[in-house]
Amino acid sequence: MIAQWGAQWWAALPHDALFYAVAVPSALLLGLGKSGFGAGFGSLATPLLALAMPVPQAAAVMLPLLTVADLVGLSSLMREADRRLLWRLLPAALVGVLIGWLSFGLLGRATVSGIVGGLTLLFLAQQVFFPPRADARAAGPWAGAVLGMTSGYTSFVAHAGGPPVIAYLLPMRLPPMTYTATLAVLFGAVNLSKWPMYASLGLIDLRGLATSIGLMPLAMLGVWIGLKLARRLSPRRFYLLAQLGMLLTGLKLLADAWPRG
Repeated sequence: MIAQWGAQWWAALPHDALFYAVAVPSALLLGLGKSGFGAGFGSLATPLLALAMPVPQAAAVMLPLLTVADLVGLSSLMREADRRLLWRLLPAALVGVLIGWLSFGLLGRATVSGIVGGLTLLFLAQQVFFPPRADARAAGPWAGAVLGMTSGYTSFVAHAGGPPVIAYLLPMRLPPMTYTATLAVLFGAVNLSKWPMYASLGLIDLRGLATSIGLMPLAMLGVWIGLKLARRLSPRRFYLLAQLGMLLTGLKLLADAWPRG
């Protein structure tokens, strides 16, 4: 029975070199993002995997990896999350997920990528060229609700929910582990909520699950590396790397939105 199941799993896996050339770094980036350390980098995982397969299929492959990586990260981070921020962001993010499900297919992925990528780069430019003063107040609850909802929507359609909510959290300059834990708990709940909706859209199948299982160890390795780095880096270097992740994500999302000639 085990040998038969193993043979079926192996047969369901993709066997082309291009797939693994992009799938291996995608899984590692996803793990980094789920550790919270590389949240900006994690948003690159699905767009990168989409170089080798259709976007909906890439998103479906990533969902089990996201869920398992969430569970691994949550075991270490749950107690360090900022509950006040979660109460502000999570309900709005779940509404965004619901909107993504109800409107699936109405707004093209290229359009979503362009909007999210453009906003990501605009926010990053504001942070770099017009940094907030030390005595400036962080954005209030309404901004959190809007960005949380946007994050839930973009998370549903492309697992790219990181940039909007990071735009809200970065100016707060939270302690690195509080920032890491808050993102981990938020997206842990968001990703669990996607399962029944993805299933209802026919995005969960045997081939995708087999591929997810094959990539699972790499995602777990990425989580482990990210947690180690988050605990060792100074806050200044931590946030510099987070901004670098946002830069790369914004550029990649804009590239995905560019019309193919």
